[in-house]
Amino acid sequence: MKALKPLILACSLAALPVLTFAQVSVSVDTTKPGPVINKNVYGQFAEHLGTGIYEGLWVGPDSRIPNTRGWRNDVVGALKELKVPLVRWPGGCFADEYHWRDGIGARNKRPVKVNTHWGGVAEDNAVGTHEFFDLVELLGTEAYVNGNLGSGTPQEMAEWLEYMTSDTKSSLAELRRKNGRKEPYKVAYFGIGNEAWGCGGNMKPEYYAHLYNHYATFLKTPPGARPKIIASGGNDNDTKWTDVLSREAARGTDGISYHYYTLPTGVWEKKGAATGFPESEWFSTIQQTLRIDQQIKQNIAVLDKNDPQKKIGFYVDEWGTWYDVEPGTNPGFLFQRNTIRDAVVAALNFNIFHEYAERVRMTNIAQMVNVLQAMIITDKDKMLLTPTYHAYKMYIPFQDATKLPVAVDNDVAYSSNGKAVPGISATAARAKDGKVYVALVNTHPTRASDVALNVAGLNVGSVTGQVLTAEKMDAHNTFEQPQAVKPAPFSAKAADGKLTIKVPAKAVMVFAVEA
Repeated sequence: MKALKPLILACSLAALPVLTFAQVSVSVDTTKPGPVINKNVYGQFAEHLGTGIYEGLWVGPDSRIPNTRGWRNDVVGALKELKVPLVRWPGGCFADEYHWRDGIGARNKRPVKVNTHWGGVAEDNAVGTHEFFDLVELLGTEAYVNGNLGSGTPQEMAEWLEYMTSDTKSSLAELRRKNGRKEPYKVAYFGIGNEAWGCGGNMKPEYYAHLYNHYATFLKTPPGARPKIIASGGNDNDTKWTDVLSREAARGTDGISYHYYTLPTGVWEKKGAATGFPESEWFSTIQQTLRIDQQIKQNIAVLDKNDPQKKIGFYVDEWGTWYDVEPGTNPGFLFQRNTIRDAVVAALNFNIFHEYAERVRMTNIAQMVNVLQAMIITDKDKMLLTPTYHAYKMYIPFQDATKLPVAVDNDVAYSSNGKAVPGISATAARAKDGKVYVALVNTHPTRASDVALNVAGLNVGSVTGQVLTAEKMDAHNTFEQPQAVKPAPFSAKAADGKLTIKVPAKAVMVFAVEA
């Protein structure tokens, strides 16, 4: 009887169904260029929240941590490598309680306030207008300033803009010069309030629209110095704010903002953990973040109806993952670990933003340092780069690149509990250097995928780029192992006229296509 066992086993295996999957195909068409992907899609956000500014970015000129005019050199250097195009400041919810006069003049004479939104800590206003623009100039970026509509006045907001931009001999311009800045600052974007539906005043969109028009009337600058003005829009599934504002906002409105955060559970009271999570929360996080696609589409449909000339942009000026805070930290500081999951989420959002490049002209991830889905984490004089940082750096070629149509065929969906998300997400563009770049994201945490790449209008010989992945779903960098998750070089060559790319599980890939 023993001799029969191998035969019986072979027969049993032969009786099992054979599971085969067609190879995923990604096709790029270089002959049909689309809109330019605005570099500001890769914008950043720095709010007075936790250690997002104080310690994370600002240590003061007298600190032992190496700094330039108070801004720490290591963090600024790392951010410069990201080619950050835009920084939004001072909030967020903080913006609607921020009074700009508190942040000018001698720092040792500035009033100390309580940050009522974030942790109830003392805010000594050490970082104000002049300090922020020092950071902007150190980074070589543009400024998006968010004005105080919630607790401020039209006069206060108008005077701040005059203080920053006036080239006259007005008292406010002279005060700016007295405080150390001779030339006007360049304000690229100016937001009138933040989250007026919530922390910015709990308003209805019709009421906010009237206030917006009131405040906007008094925002005046010298010729050629007027920033693009942004109205504070809706969030999540809401399109009413976009509808009301695109019909009723004052002429000259450049964009309407929108906020969307990815919560693994979809429940604010218990969002889910940043690390140590089960695969079910990996899946739900991917599923939740992909909801933004439909929400952008619905809001753009409203804009297309009310603004067929496409003058108004749709600015996703707060987005990212939001988990339960790290145990043992101040709940008001919103500190969370940043894993390979966050890099995958970031890349999926980039690919979606590219699809709507005609309207989505700016986004700002929340936030730049130490808060929510941060690029950088610091601890006193130590600094580390997160997986999200690496995703941003890999996508640099897409800044101001020309979008190219992409089709994904024969995709193998990633399924869980009767629900499914795409297994492969792809985007492509012709960058300013003339090369075609492709980005691929594998959403599955354990299954690699073979992708056949076809590029119409180009005889593909090889691809060269980087891949970001990790062994564990919650792999992240620590101060003990700061490079546990980092990109690795990647290349592949065509064989017999075909090019197949193996995309690892839970991976982000960006590569240039060579003839």
